[in-house]
Amino acid sequence: QVQLVESGGGLVQAGGSLRLSCAASGSIFSINAMGWYHQVPGKQRELVATITSGGTTNYADSVKGRFSISRDNAKNTMYLQMNNLKPEDTGAYYCNCNAGRWPTRNYWGQGTQVTVSS
Repeated sequence: QVQLVESGGGLVQAGGSLRLSCAASGSIFSINAMGWYHQVPGKQRELVATITSGGTTNYADSVKGRFSISRDNAKNTMYLQMNNLKPEDTGAYYCNCNAGRWPTRNYWGQGTQVTVSS
């Protein structure tokens, strides 16, 4: 019941920055938490950062200190500010939300591609 649309990906040189956005619509008041995931071909989708409905954030060790997850004032859009990008950050980034009462459901966006060149 939640639709997620990512944007903001692109091509950037190592050391540069990007800001990814995830716009949520539908039953947005049922969202418990949201997060960003990273996936490269042939590998598992890996958690990058999460933010709960209360604003608590967590980060993967590989991005800690470089990336920042946040929401807008209306809490309808989630952002991932990506600084000091590295070639290993290259891949598809997916927006995810956990929504509803037990059993909860996970919803995914279509993904946005990030390519970091050196």
